[in-house]
Amino acid sequence: MYAAVMNSPDPRANFAYPLLDVTRLLRKHFDRRAGPLGLTRAQWRAIKSIHRHEGISQKALAELLEMEPIPVGRVIDRLQQAGFVERRADPADRRVWRLHTTDKAHGVLDDMEIIASGLRDDALAGIADAELIACIATLDRMKQNLLALEETSPKNSNPD
Repeated sequence: MYAAVMNSPDPRANFAYPLLDVTRLLRKHFDRRAGPLGLTRAQWRAIKSIHRHEGISQKALAELLEMEPIPVGRVIDRLQQAGFVERRADPADRRVWRLHTTDKAHGVLDDMEIIASGLRDDALAGIADAELIACIATLDRMKQNLLALEETSPKNSNPD
């Protein structure tokens, strides 16, 4: 068990630390394993998102990735130059580019899924299905609680 949570009189005070550590370590190990593919994290996230949402606009992709439009445009430029993504004009709006993955990207996506599957297996070693199901249910409840805050918070409030 996570020492800070176990030693605290209130486990609610420190629950986020192990959550953040697990997230950071998953990213670190995925990046390390995906290094031979020659893609940055932003690039593989973009490829995966475009694949899931074929025909997405650059603006919508930026929102999905929670990035500013200009850096997303640069990522797409590099992916297009490398042959992973193609831009197609939107037939209804000439100002909009629709993004599509290429056959080359599909091969990389397959490799990324193999890497992700292996990492999931390593991360979940020794964890029973019932434990994982309970963890996922708890995280989902936390997510719903936080989403509910967004619905009730003023749109322009400053969190600082």
